[in-house]
Amino acid sequence: MTLTIAELARALDARLWGDGELAVTGVAEAGQAGEGQISLATNPAYAEKLAPGGMALIAEGMDPEALGLRAAIVVVRPRLAMSGLTRAFDRGPEIAPGVHPSAVIDPSAEIPEDAAIGPFVVIGARVRLGQGARIASHVSIGRDTVIGAEVLLHPGVRIAHEVVIGDRVILHPNVSIGADGFSFVTPEKSGVEEIRHTLGERAEIRQQHWTRIHSLGGVVIGDDVEVGANSTIDRGTIRATRIGRGTKIDNLVQIGHNCVVGEDCMLCGLVGVAGSARIGNRVVLAGQVGVSDNIFVGDDVIAGGATKIFTNAPAGRVLLGSPAVKMETQVEAQKNIRRLPRLYAQVAELRETVKNLSENRVETGKTPDRG
Repeated sequence: MTLTIAELARALDARLWGDGELAVTGVAEAGQAGEGQISLATNPAYAEKLAPGGMALIAEGMDPEALGLRAAIVVVRPRLAMSGLTRAFDRGPEIAPGVHPSAVIDPSAEIPEDAAIGPFVVIGARVRLGQGARIASHVSIGRDTVIGAEVLLHPGVRIAHEVVIGDRVILHPNVSIGADGFSFVTPEKSGVEEIRHTLGERAEIRQQHWTRIHSLGGVVIGDDVEVGANSTIDRGTIRATRIGRGTKIDNLVQIGHNCVVGEDCMLCGLVGVAGSARIGNRVVLAGQVGVSDNIFVGDDVIAGGATKIFTNAPAGRVLLGSPAVKMETQVEAQKNIRRLPRLYAQVAELRETVKNLSENRVETGKTPDRG
């Protein structure tokens, strides 16, 4: 794609400085731009790397003339501008229009004329695809699944039966949607059930054999959801597992059966949400956060990296640590832990002082009687 820098500035709703007729063919980091590429230089550290005579996206308050630029797009919120800039030049995967001859599609499936379906795709009975759906190679879609408009499924995506996916959803390579939940039961009360009640005590240890509880529910994914590579969302046992509109899920995230994740959440890499947990709206779970089963995480909760949430979290709480506590509590606890060696040395010194005082008293008590 080629745009003039003036056209690009208008698309970003940003201020143009300099020669608006310069052609922009791509994006580069500061100091690495070639012919026709616009540099990203939204802070002084990057701006120092700019070559004279180029083009750049810079932050409000920076001086493009002092930086030696021929043209610049000046923005108030650089990262937001980066979203629009990268979208403008993202070609995405190459999926030819129409249906590839190697695709296997059940005759009962409903495929719109403008769909793009790549090689070795398998689409089951009564599947319905929305307008503009783009399906890359080696994707499989199970029976009775409904997929919305303008959906993009990257290579290797696996969608099971009876799944509902909204409009403009993006599933990255090897995402798995709708696998059976990890749900098993023993004929007698299991050791896990026992220690849940006793908090660790066990009357006896005996053999136990696991019996599958089948997953009859599906998965429902709202509009504008994005799921990262190799992430998995399990189907519900009876009711559906649900992911709310606008939620973004990173790579290698596991969402268990019966979970409900709200709208506009962000779940970062290696997050694990156990079965039947409920996540509110606008919740942010940083990398490696774990959420225990059957608990509720309220709206607008933010959990820092590697936090483990074992109990209900009230709305708006900022959490950190394992087990999760208020972030300020965890930070203070970590400070206190770092102080422990110094505290130990002080206690040792006090003990030595007390010992010396005690020995002096004993020696004083042995002084010969002058009477």
